[in-house]
Amino acid sequence: MKTREGRPPKDRLKMSKFKLDALLDITLSINANLPTTTLLGKYESILRDELGIGKILLFKYGEQWEPLLSSGFPESLKESVDVENDLLHFREIQTEVPQERFRAVDFIIPVLHNNEPSAYVLIGEIDEEREGMSPLIKHLHFIQTISGIIVVAIENQRLFNESLRQEALRRELELAARMQMKLIPNNTKLPSDNLIRAKGFYFPHYEVGGDYYDFMQLSEEIAGFCIADISGKGMSAAILMSNFQASLRALFTANASFEELIRTLNTLVVTNSDGEGFITLFIARYNTRSRELEYVNAAHTPPLIINLSTGQSSLLRPTCVGVGMIDDIPCVKTETLTLKNPTKIICYTDGLSELKDEGGRDYGIAPLVKHFPNRKPLADNIESLISDIDISSNNQRLFDDVSILAIEFP
Repeated sequence: MKTREGRPPKDRLKMSKFKLDALLDITLSINANLPTTTLLGKYESILRDELGIGKILLFKYGEQWEPLLSSGFPESLKESVDVENDLLHFREIQTEVPQERFRAVDFIIPVLHNNEPSAYVLIGEIDEEREGMSPLIKHLHFIQTISGIIVVAIENQRLFNESLRQEALRRELELAARMQMKLIPNNTKLPSDNLIRAKGFYFPHYEVGGDYYDFMQLSEEIAGFCIADISGKGMSAAILMSNFQASLRALFTANASFEELIRTLNTLVVTNSDGEGFITLFIARYNTRSRELEYVNAAHTPPLIINLSTGQSSLLRPTCVGVGMIDDIPCVKTETLTLKNPTKIICYTDGLSELKDEGGRDYGIAPLVKHFPNRKPLADNIESLISDIDISSNNQRLFDDVSILAIEFP
């Protein structure tokens, strides 16, 4: 006895049982969270060993289209197929395939997810000389179903692994951010007396930034301070910054030659960054007894110096190239000023000066000129500036770290 399809009932029942068993096996494998290679191995075995398919090429869409499995077809086919141009217009199973483009491909099976293609299966048979209707015709929807299950499972694995990676990265960044904040001096630890007063502000664009400022009491009468901007963003900039901070604190003393200091720091930065990173730096040393200020500006945004008695202001412009920009700095010029009158020096990074106003223009130093030339406390100056130009995570025009180190010499 045969069915209307010409297949004995026992054979038909056997094939139905095979398909159910195959789906169950794949489902159990997915639930067991078996690796992608194992799932693909089972999938290939079902198609090749049980259904007699000799050639399989499976493309999957994740972040982009990529070949997930290639078996039997020449490598040149996998490399030549452009899914978006060659396959994406197929939304139904193709039993008549243009051989001029897909040589030796008998069927193209699209796998849809939410009515959009998520995968394509290209299959070819072992018997290339066969004539007449292929016996695989009746299995195409089963192949489509089991391919869809496999593809969704593998994509879910990828998304799950990506979420784990993102969570690990988030925790790593949080730890790095906490460690980095410990390198930036807390305002409560900055001086605030009749000889020198200091206040800082630090706003990283990402969780981990590349700006750095510091204040050091080098001796009873001499204080040092600096601000730096490390090229790049994120972890690489933070690592370079932490190395730089450790080196600077070890080398910067009350009697250190600025030229030797800058050249040594330059060598360290070139070595630590493999020549791919650099640092702009303003560094100064102030003698509270003589009121002399020595400084070097290594290509940093020029600090604003304000004479509080006259209201006049000027910029402390660069005196040499940035640290790490070139292997050997040709010239390091140290400038010396005597601060005869009460003075403020406002150091900042280019995240402030290059911040755009609502008209799309750089603010430049206008906010500093507006908020600092007065006798108000530095904390009030900084607070009014932050509020005025909206240095916060709500400001969509903010694209860089912003740091301010304000020093007052009463």
